[in-house]
Amino acid sequence: MKTFCFKLYNSRRNSEIMRLIDIAGLVYNHCIALHRRYYRLYGGYIHKNDLQKHLTSLKRTKRFGFFRRLDAQAMQNVVERIDLLYARFWKSLKRKQKASPPKFRKVKKYKSITLKQSGWRLDEQSRTITIQGICCRYYKSRNIEGRVKTVTVKRDLLGDIYVYFCCETQCDVVGFRSGKSVGLDFGLKRFLTASDGHDIESPDFFDINATSIRSNSRKISRRKKGSGNFERARLDLARAYRKMYNQRHDFHFKTARKLCEDYAVICLEDLNIKAMTKR
Repeated sequence: MKTFCFKLYNSRRNSEIMRLIDIAGLVYNHCIALHRRYYRLYGGYIHKNDLQKHLTSLKRTKRFGFFRRLDAQAMQNVVERIDLLYARFWKSLKRKQKASPPKFRKVKKYKSITLKQSGWRLDEQSRTITIQGICCRYYKSRNIEGRVKTVTVKRDLLGDIYVYFCCETQCDVVGFRSGKSVGLDFGLKRFLTASDGHDIESPDFFDINATSIRSNSRKISRRKKGSGNFERARLDLARAYRKMYNQRHDFHFKTARKLCEDYAVICLEDLNIKAMTKR
């Protein structure tokens, strides 16, 4: 399974996609409220099939008629996400681990919707994708390989929208590897300590971007919440955090690729990360 990510062009049509994600956020909060109410009354759990049938009948009512704007499979996927979160919650309780049940989310912070067989149409030649009747262009950085299984539309705090194609592919190419083996140890000061002496230092991207984050944080604290200046300061701060995230993401993937190319066997120690970070 491979996932291909593309960014949509900024246009007025993106606001319509934003509304679809907002509706998914409302569906999510409605399902969480039903779960909590059902547990208070009966001390039980609503199965996802029953909840999906309830949402189907709910769309026919006048009050929740706007739910019909969202694709049926995307709405079912919201229920599947909640069911997965509750399964993890019950599993943590059985292991006697500290956990909390799924909580309500702010609609404007709800990030994504997932479409399966319906609700989307792709045209790679014209670099356009139609999402529930909304035709948008995307930055085509590479060709999509394999059979598309799901399409996830995700937004970030800056208002940019990305499309993720999860594809089923056949991987017949095996990269060249040497016969070397290595033992790696994670550290707090050094990123990786290798048994053969080829250590990898921690890049400290937070320290590199600390000046920008600190200045933007001071700006947003001095602005009146809800004003235009506050929104501009919020975007500047989100942009600084996104830059740091992209740097870390790029570093991790490039480091993993280099290690897989240089070594045939990599041995790692089972670490209790939570205990290490508490010190």
